[in-house]
Amino acid sequence: MRLGRIWGVPVHLNPWFLALLGLYFIAGMLDRGLVAFGLVLCHELAHVAAARALGHPAFEVELLPFGGVARMGTEVFLEPGREIRVALAGPAANLVLFGLGLGLYAHGLWEGQLHSFFLQTNLLLLAFNLLPALPLDGGRVVRAWLATRWGYLRASVWLARSGQGCAVLIVAGGAVGFVCGQNGLDIMITGLFLAYAATRERSLAPYLQVRYLAAKTREVLAGKVLKATPLAALENVPLGQLAAYLRPGTFCLVWVLSPDLELRGIVSEGRVVEALFRRGGHTRVGELLS
Repeated sequence: MRLGRIWGVPVHLNPWFLALLGLYFIAGMLDRGLVAFGLVLCHELAHVAAARALGHPAFEVELLPFGGVARMGTEVFLEPGREIRVALAGPAANLVLFGLGLGLYAHGLWEGQLHSFFLQTNLLLLAFNLLPALPLDGGRVVRAWLATRWGYLRASVWLARSGQGCAVLIVAGGAVGFVCGQNGLDIMITGLFLAYAATRERSLAPYLQVRYLAAKTREVLAGKVLKATPLAALENVPLGQLAAYLRPGTFCLVWVLSPDLELRGIVSEGRVVEALFRRGGHTRVGELLS
């Protein structure tokens, strides 16, 4: 559901979030639902503002029960430091809003149940989004750190699995709390959506890996200097397997080895990425020497 544009960026409301607002309405707490909506929107706009400050536009914002998604160009993720700053902007906004809420209470300007809900929701969004699991902000921070060691694809898949595991725990905990009368259905809905979003992140990881590699190649062609890193691979290794070892901040030179470990030649990362697009991930790296 499209809500409109803010700062020129289209804003969409995910049906799951709409369902959550419906639950608040049925329970007679629509005011709380609107507060949650406003806080999630502020969280996502903070990501957009951080990306723009670094010179990267956002394409759209989708509001989800646990925070949302601000979709940006792949270039944001080429430098781990950039991705970390953009990812932390959302939780930082909730921390600032929490402090603002405390200040209003200290000066007697706002109190009561809605004020308490405002504070609690900011803390929940802050803590929840810092979990080390994709697609949450904490998962993006950890991926940026792990990508320099494991490669973008392996880090993405591992953290998407972490998101699926966190979702199972949240749904289970929400179900127990619901049976015991400690919470409503909102926690289970959030957990179910996290499971869906994490599964989607995992399925999209290979596609995003190719986009990421293409964007990195464009940066090199634009004149950016990157550190060269050697990789050694047997000539029968598929390019799809090799691509998992390409890392941020470096440009790889692949030493192609024969079965008896003799050097057959050297292939640049640029040729690997080009062959991935043209021939597919099943292509053997040795074929690039002919």
